[in-house]
Amino acid sequence: MDKVFKALADDTRRRLLDRLHEHSGQTLGELCERIAMTRQSVTQHLAVLEAANLVSTVRRGREKLHYLNPVPLQEIQERWIDKFERPRLRVLGAVKRRAEETMTDKPTFVYVTYIESTPEKVWDALTDADLTAAYWGHSNVSDWRQGSRWEHVRTDGSGIADAVGTVVASERPTRLVTTWAAPDEEGQQDKYSRVIFDIRQHADIVRLTVTHEDLADEGELADASSGWPAVLSNLKSLLETGHPLPQEPWLVPTR
Repeated sequence: MDKVFKALADDTRRRLLDRLHEHSGQTLGELCERIAMTRQSVTQHLAVLEAANLVSTVRRGREKLHYLNPVPLQEIQERWIDKFERPRLRVLGAVKRRAEETMTDKPTFVYVTYIESTPEKVWDALTDADLTAAYWGHSNVSDWRQGSRWEHVRTDGSGIADAVGTVVASERPTRLVTTWAAPDEEGQQDKYSRVIFDIRQHADIVRLTVTHEDLADEGELADASSGWPAVLSNLKSLLETGHPLPQEPWLVPTR
């Protein structure tokens, strides 16, 4: 517990925890963006937070992602602040542990592509109903405000949505987070997966990272592994050439 109090005593470390509270799963570079400090200094602060078990890390390829671990903070609250509310906190703690265990067991798919375009155009290609219809075979329909509902609607005129969800975060033109579920599973929180679009400018090109997490099983992972590269290749072609690929890539047979 002493390590936790030591970690919390520093303003920079508290700000790092605030950033992870806003968006868990950030790289060192992302955490440094709003901290007026060298990468080496931020790394040292993160090491203190890790030693206190307030931050946990996961490797994703060459990247190291940092996640907020609120358990030590809850232990402080239970021990010194909410002694008279222990039953309620035990229930919340059990729910949290169960949710974390479930999330840990679910597979994640990550895909990165580079597009000769601008972040604004990439954002519009992901959110504009007419543009998504041009390369995806579906229209993504929403007002794209945080908390709003969105639908993945067929372009055959039927009005049928093959996926629905909620806009979790909407930060045009750099970050979009949505939940995904089949229409008949709407409202069943354990059925939702989550898609994160990170859009970053690099000179004259854009780095688009798509992370599809909380997939139900290896079958959904296989679907994501074949589906996302096909869709994003079509998006890339549309933005760079003005038209999608001559053949829908998800219809190309694989061997």
